[in-house]
Formats: sequence, structure tokens, C-alpha cells
Amino acid sequence: MRPTEDRRSLPAIKVKQWIDGWDQIVWNPDERRAEPPHWFYQFSISAKHLRALSGVYRRTTNRTSAADDLGIQRRHEVERSREIRRFVQYGYPWSNLRQAQRDSADFNDLRQPGWLPTAIVVNVLAPGTERNGTHIQSEDVVEIRDGDDSHSCVLLPLGFGHGDWRHHSIPPIEVIDGQHRLWAFDGPRLLGDFEVPVVAFLDLDLSWQAYLFYTINIKPKRINPSIAFDLYPLLRTQEWLNKFEGPTIYRESRAQEIVDLLWSHPQSPWHRRINMLGESGSKGRTVTQSAWVRSLLASFVKRWEGQRVTIGGLFGSVLGSHRAVLPWTRLQQAAFLILMGKELKAAICASDEAWAKSLRGEQTEVDAEEDDLAFVGPNNLLNQDQGVRVLLQVVNDLYFVRSDDLGLLELADVEEEGETEIEVVTNMTDWFGRQIAVIGFLRKITERLATFDWRSSQAPGLTESERTLKAGFRGSGGYRDLREHVLRHVAAGTGGIACAATYVLRQLGYEDRA
Repeated sequence: MRPTEDRRSLPAIKVKQWIDGWDQIVWNPDERRAEPPHWFYQFSISAKHLRALSGVYRRTTNRTSAADDLGIQRRHEVERSREIRRFVQYGYPWSNLRQAQRDSADFNDLRQPGWLPTAIVVNVLAPGTERNGTHIQSEDVVEIRDGDDSHSCVLLPLGFGHGDWRHHSIPPIEVIDGQHRLWAFDGPRLLGDFEVPVVAFLDLDLSWQAYLFYTINIKPKRINPSIAFDLYPLLRTQEWLNKFEGPTIYRESRAQEIVDLLWSHPQSPWHRRINMLGESGSKGRTVTQSAWVRSLLASFVKRWEGQRVTIGGLFGSVLGSHRAVLPWTRLQQAAFLILMGKELKAAICASDEAWAKSLRGEQTEVDAEEDDLAFVGPNNLLNQDQGVRVLLQVVNDLYFVRSDDLGLLELADVEEEGETEIEVVTNMTDWFGRQIAVIGFLRKITERLATFDWRSSQAPGLTESERTLKAGFRGSGGYRDLREHVLRHVAAGTGGIACAATYVLRQLGYEDRA
């Protein structure tokens, strides 16, 4: 490093925040949860300069699993940054006017200062830090030197501030919260002095960055919930409780892990078909990760449905005469759901029911390995929130009430083989497919479900009465109505699944509505 006087410096305040009880926290560097410094720093800096020094690692679906994604931020919304830029220039309410109103001089008296007093939260990279295979070079490092009485000094990289500085390796500062505010300063320079307050952590592990983003943006207020669920793999501070006796967040975490496997496993019928980040306009991925997580919480991962109802979640409740929790691992749970999805897809692909032909339209050849529009196409409840939830609920209901007959508790003690999670899930899926009682019951369920009319109210070719009926499946009450219709359809069949469905209808209180 060159001498300090050759580098621009900023005064900073060292803020110590640590209580004795935090010493009992279990730190785990291997899980990106190393013990952080016992302090952070506060300083101000030109917004333009902070923008030049900063980088953002955003959540993406170009990954193997959510745990492999090191991005913290949600997708950058360009228009939001533009709106903030207008606010900085002209304040509120002028920044919210329509373009024609802004172009007119009639509203110039509405211009106000556009202050941004809320701190931007960042992480300052330590020397040698690596991101995505690249280590930060020494000439790019932002150094923080401590002085006396909690006063410190932030040293910017050598040569910064002279011309258009660019990093040689990776940005020395990571934005944890405030990307839209900071990116508002892209583009033509805003004349004048505009600094932003900064809260800076030093060498903060990625898991703690995710934790900060969560507590700042998601815990106190509602934003896109799929982003929240997508961050859970980085947020965990303890191992999953296998018996689901813990707080709701742990059941949510397990549900998110299962959804991630349903999305990432190549044999899953929902492979790359779940809208993991809740983005709009995601073609072919209409059901969000958030909806999947909540559907699992309402089915396989629920504890109880109600005080007087004995149908709980197969993965989250005591079941059967043994009153024991099914001790399947998350990989076994994901494998079971993947097998269920594969069997349902195969049954629908083999179906020549009128509803399936109608959804296929001009699709003349159907291959189970390809996209059968009767399974994944538009205007299909199985490709919508309501259908996913009810599918999971009905399969869960039927297996839950027949858990003793199927010997599910005896299927837990099996060795998981494979070098990776994908291999383990593949092997477990094949293993479940060889368990005669499990696969036999599952095929009877999926074959019967394939005869149910899964068209949504927007599907072409519906009669007026059919369209009215299906329109009733929308909204919060639609889950219950659709679940009842599917269960009654199964109960109208034959064999053990019809008896099981009849019992479920009675347990849920639907028989009184017949």
C-alpha cells in the first residue's frame, strides 16, 4: 500500500454493538456464518463515489440450488431507481406527477428537497476476499483504520477520485441494503453536494449479509415473499429440527428446502418451472416459490389442521396408531414428492380425457418427457396456485389416513446413497418406486386424479355452468371448494382410495355440505 496521504480519507465513527449473550452463538465459518466483528462504522460519502466503489450480488435462478446462490439483493428495478432520482432532484410530490404534468411549468411550485437520510448498509471487503472465483486486488481495497475514542478513518483506493476510477478486480464494497437509492445516481451528474449516510460492516460473512437484508426489508414490512423464502438457506443459524416441533420459521425453512429440490432436480416434473424469485412475466413458471412454500405448509408440512381435525401433515404431524412423527429426511421428502409428480404427469400424458385434449389443443403428440399442455400449459389449475395447493393437500390427506396400512413409519430406516444431494434424491425416488405398497397406492391416486377436470375458468371450450363452477375456485375460499371437489371425485371411484377419500371428507366436515 502507498502512504496514507496519497489516498483520500473519510472520517468515520466506530459503533460498538455486542452483548455478552452473543458469545453463546454457534459460529460456523463453513456455513458462511463466521463470528463477525463486534462493531460497525458510520460515515458519509458522495453518492456518486459510493456508487463507483460498490457492487451488488443479486439473487438469480442460474444456479444449482438456493444455497449455492451468493446473491443477497432482489432484482434491480430500473424504474424504481429512476423514480428515486426524480425524487432527489425535485422532491415529493413533483416526482410522482405524470410526465405531461412534469413537462408543464404549472407545477413547479411543488418542487421540494429530496433528502435521503436513511443509511445505505454495506459490507467492506477484507484483503484477499474472493467472490465468484475472483480475489480482490490490493489496489482495490478500501481500508478502515481505527483511531482513538471510537473515531476511525476510511481510506479509499489509491488514485480514487482522480478521473473515472474503476476497480481492477472486484468492487471493494458490497451493497447489503440500498441498491435502488444508490443506482439512482447512475447517469448524468447531479450538480451540488449530495452525500449519503453509510453503515459499513467489515468482512461480514454472506449469511450475515442475508440476515441483515432480511431483518431490514422483510421482517418489519411486506415485500415479495418469494425473495424471503429464497434467502432461507443463507439465513439458518441452526440445523433443521427433524420432528417439526420448533417455531414456524423452521417449518418454512424445511418447506423452502423441499421446493428448492423440486425446482433443481432434473427428474422433477417441476424442474425449472417454479418461479423462484416471484418475478412477473416468467413464462411457464406461473406458480411462485412463495405459493409452493405456503402450499406445503398447508399440506405435507403442517402440524395440525385444527383442534378437532385429525388430518395433519405427513411430514409435520404425529400420525397413525403409533402417534409418531414420520422421520423422513428432507431428501426423502423431496424424493417422495418428485415421484408423486412424475406419476401424475405420466397418468395425464396417457389420458385421453376430454379436458386433457382440450388443453392440448393443436398438440397432437404427447411424450411424458416433453411438455404436455394438459400438465403444464396455461389455463390449467395444476399450473396455478390453487391447483398446486389442492394437489398437495389431497395426496397428503390420503396418505395420512392410510399411513398405518402403507407402513410408512417402517420406510424411514434406509441408507441414503449418493455423493451429491441430487444423486441421493434420484436414488431415493427410485427406491420409493420399488416399495410396492407406496407406489401401488400412489398410482391409484394419480390415475384417478388424471380423470379430474383440471381446466381453469379461463380455458376455452367450457360451458357456462363449467366456467361459473371453476370461477368459484378463485380467491381464498377457492382452496377449500376445489379440495372438496377433488376429494369427492376420488371418493366416487373404486377401491381403497375411494374409501380413504370418503373418510377424509368426513374428517374435514365436508359430508355435511353434500
